[in-house]
Amino acid sequence: MYEHFFQCPYCWENISMLFDPSISRQTYIEDCEICCNPIEVSPEFNNGELSGLEVSGIEQ
Repeated sequence: MYEHFFQCPYCWENISMLFDPSISRQTYIEDCEICCNPIEVSPEFNNGELSGLEVSGIEQ
């Protein structure tokens, strides 16, 4: 697993998430560990290294 820190698009707190580097592209929704709002997360890996990350809030 690969831990990465980034800013929540809702509360702007730094949070961390664990990503699976064996999957080169993935998109899923996970709640912020601070404010509990849903975040769409799309990490991209190249040779086991994080090469891109898109994080966005979800309109409710």
